[in-house]
Amino acid sequence: MTTELGRTAALCSAAALIALTWAIAPKLASAQSLQTVNMAIPSKSFQMIIYPLAKERGFMKEEGIDLRIIYIAPVTSIQAMLGGDIQFTGAGSSALVSIARGNTPLKVVLATNDRVLQWLLTRPEITHPKELKGKKIATTGVAAIATFMLRQILTKHGLDGNKDAVYLDVGQGNQLPALLGGGFDAAVLSVEQRYVGLDKGMREMFFFGNEVKNSWGTLATTDKLIKENPKVVGGFVRAAIKALRFMRRNREETIAALLRFSGVSREQASRVYDDLIGTFTRNGAVDEETQRNDLAIIRQVANANETIPPARGYDFTFALQADKQLNKANWKP
Repeated sequence: MTTELGRTAALCSAAALIALTWAIAPKLASAQSLQTVNMAIPSKSFQMIIYPLAKERGFMKEEGIDLRIIYIAPVTSIQAMLGGDIQFTGAGSSALVSIARGNTPLKVVLATNDRVLQWLLTRPEITHPKELKGKKIATTGVAAIATFMLRQILTKHGLDGNKDAVYLDVGQGNQLPALLGGGFDAAVLSVEQRYVGLDKGMREMFFFGNEVKNSWGTLATTDKLIKENPKVVGGFVRAAIKALRFMRRNREETIAALLRFSGVSREQASRVYDDLIGTFTRNGAVDEETQRNDLAIIRQVANANETIPPARGYDFTFALQADKQLNKANWKP
């Protein structure tokens, strides 16, 4: 009797184990089928929110991707990508500079914004662009992309952008303290810095997105990955475009994601969303005029003599194809 009971218990245990195995097998198989993809981002700025959002909402998983986001400086991320340690970088502009300087085998495959998210704030007593003549402007670098854009903007407003202002590199993130400290007359600021500056009484002179026709927040990968694993590139870009669509339709969820991602206050996250959601592209691509404008700036930054054709720096095939597929499927977040 005891033997029979033991045998019955053993059979029940075995049956339970088999049932449990069958229950978890699909999940294990699903996890095992995901391909790990490493992406570098340079900062926790608003335009980068689409990538953690694509991961959180399951869009990357739907494409068979286990996304891992790593914070790496732009130039270092290019080196890591060429070495195969990461597959994508949010420092697309640095990739274009590398292409201009050495014909590096890279491509920008996605643009998150079709307007430049940079601002020039000045001391409150400066009320007109021409009053910037001879004034000191805090930048992230005299050869930074935003600085070359500012030169163009000042020229557009009647100054000699190359000579009439003094551009000084105060180091990444130090522009606003330099302006508020009184030692500078103006500063080129990011999204987050802009709000603090305005709240402290500084004057907004320019929103770069209203002054120049350029892209911002671009994603780059290697020619090798495009050639050898187009499925991963296509899936990654499609997931990002899903996130772009999600952002436009879901204000509260996007603000909540930005809080988790960047650690800013809810008030600031709400201001950022409401002010800038309209700057995000609808299909992850920008037109050829914008591409040419971008490359003209890049040529100056890289001090390159040769004009760079758009086809060497950009490949929006995956973005346009993904947008077309999602439209055909009537996909909505």
